[in-house]
Amino acid sequence: MNVELPYGEATLPARLPERTRSLSNTEAVTPAPVADLQAAVGEALARPLGLPRLGELVKPDATVTIAFDDATVPSYGPIRSVGIEAVLAELATAGVSRRQVTLICANALHRKLRPAELARILGAGLVAEFGDRLLCHDAEDPSALVSLGPTPEHGYPVVTHRLVAESDLTVYVNAGYMRGFNGGWKSVCVGLSTYATIRVTHTPDGMSMSVHGNRMHAVLDEMGRHLESRLGRRVFKIDTLLADPLRVAKVVAGSVDDSRRAILSAMGTMFPPRRELARERFDVLVYGVPDDSPYAVFSHVNPILTLISSGLGYLGGLVEAVGAPGCTVILATPVPERWDRVAHPSYPEVWERVLGLTRDPHEIMRRFADDYARRPEYIEAYRGHYGFHPVHAIFAVYPLKRLSRIGRVIVVGPRDPAVPRHLGFEVAASVEEALARAETIHGRDCAIAHVRQPAPARPE
Repeated sequence: MNVELPYGEATLPARLPERTRSLSNTEAVTPAPVADLQAAVGEALARPLGLPRLGELVKPDATVTIAFDDATVPSYGPIRSVGIEAVLAELATAGVSRRQVTLICANALHRKLRPAELARILGAGLVAEFGDRLLCHDAEDPSALVSLGPTPEHGYPVVTHRLVAESDLTVYVNAGYMRGFNGGWKSVCVGLSTYATIRVTHTPDGMSMSVHGNRMHAVLDEMGRHLESRLGRRVFKIDTLLADPLRVAKVVAGSVDDSRRAILSAMGTMFPPRRELARERFDVLVYGVPDDSPYAVFSHVNPILTLISSGLGYLGGLVEAVGAPGCTVILATPVPERWDRVAHPSYPEVWERVLGLTRDPHEIMRRFADDYARRPEYIEAYRGHYGFHPVHAIFAVYPLKRLSRIGRVIVVGPRDPAVPRHLGFEVAASVEEALARAETIHGRDCAIAHVRQPAPARPE
């Protein structure tokens, strides 16, 4: 079997044994794009799920907040601007002027976006019109945060942006789903929250991309119910299913819970449970890692994002689903050691200091998460200099949890072998060399899977 593996910005040819099974980490069914995006959004707003139309939720003197996904959601078409404009038009019919509306980017602990970057995802017109009524969430600004207390069931702390707490209506425009990872109450209870709330779900065992029975969203649903109960009003949501990073396949609107259910229902056939992709369990899994990450938009990847966040995290879901205990994972990537010290200020230190001491994500969370969440120099970079929050680098290494199932990781073709070796990974000059090494461990008839990964999603 001859394959071309993603390899940084290029591809790497490899010859795999005939017995290799090819599996896909992409959707089983690709939905067709809508013919008319504006019409699709308008129809969703005209028939909201579980809530009245927007015009029935406000009075003419209402203040309204429209929140939207940041650029880490790989959606680069016009859905954010089309959704916002459609909401503004609905509000106008109820007598709410555009001047009564504030726009906020729900960037959570991700970096804030510069005006030019906001223009890339919203359009220059909205950025110019809204001016200082367009802002990015600041999870470290006490004056902008409101605590709603703990949830009654499990005592989860719920903190949200003051705009959500004080506006007469909050509308959220979701720009797309990454399997079951985002959308739903994650939009508000993470995107517009702070570390005290986000840390509840962002743990080595807490985060999940599952479309079916997502444990992370069970926690977020509890937070969302508490938020609406405390505020005494509902959050209105637009949710989006993408055909590809530029085109929309489906738009729904209404309550947060109903909108998410509708999207997940549509995604059910696209993403069947990963464990059902193969009956056998594989001793070796082979795939390539492109220079791509949701956390590198308007920036570039680094070793943590390449080897851990993408290599074991976003691209490694099939390892747990179909990998045999002690399996070998072969990753093709040049993984250059380069760091964007503006966008990812705490990442180099986490790489050297934290990963130089341990690769146990639970130990990393216990020993380092709270420390980095409070580091003043890095917090200043987040608040005023377009850097990711310092604890984000800690979150990004949590996919190391998959090493509990993996026997070894062999990185093929690194520019500097010292980079993967810093994590205890092995290196090989070619996929064939890595496979020969794996066969000496698992046997010459070992089960091998080639995993086809999604194409990189980058803004134009």
